[in-house]
Amino acid sequence: MENNAQDKTRLAEQYDKLASKFKELYLAGKERGREPMSVALDEAREQLTALGEFSAEHGEELKQYLARDLDQTILDAQHLGEEAKERLNPARLGAGALSSLATALELTSNALHSLSVKTKNTLAYKTGEMTSAGTLICKACGQNIHLKGTGHVPPCPKCNGTLFNRGY
Repeated sequence: MENNAQDKTRLAEQYDKLASKFKELYLAGKERGREPMSVALDEAREQLTALGEFSAEHGEELKQYLARDLDQTILDAQHLGEEAKERLNPARLGAGALSSLATALELTSNALHSLSVKTKNTLAYKTGEMTSAGTLICKACGQNIHLKGTGHVPPCPKCNGTLFNRGY
């Protein structure tokens, strides 16, 4: 039992290392968007595998988990962008600021919408998978599960369900 807990802790640490290396590589690049994200994620996995941080198999598994979590973050940002559009009152802003803000929001919204359409079906969270902190909602019964840190997705405490969506 102790080995299982140690394995889970180690896998969570590896996930966090991959996330940190991904962030470093993505922010160092000049391009933004889905393709540069994918390239940075592959490069992060390759670098950490070469350094012996994890096996190629575990690296691929962690990469899939992180990609899923990044896709969820993009969807969350899209929802926030839509909420910002509703809350911003154009009458409060000067014409120059309003024009700049409108352009920025439109470009961001279009990019995020395109990404969300491509990723919506891949955002199922399953018991046993690795994910970052946050709230998961059981697809079977609607029970919320609050994860305080990176770790494995547990079964639903209410119905033993194994499929979840990310909550807000």
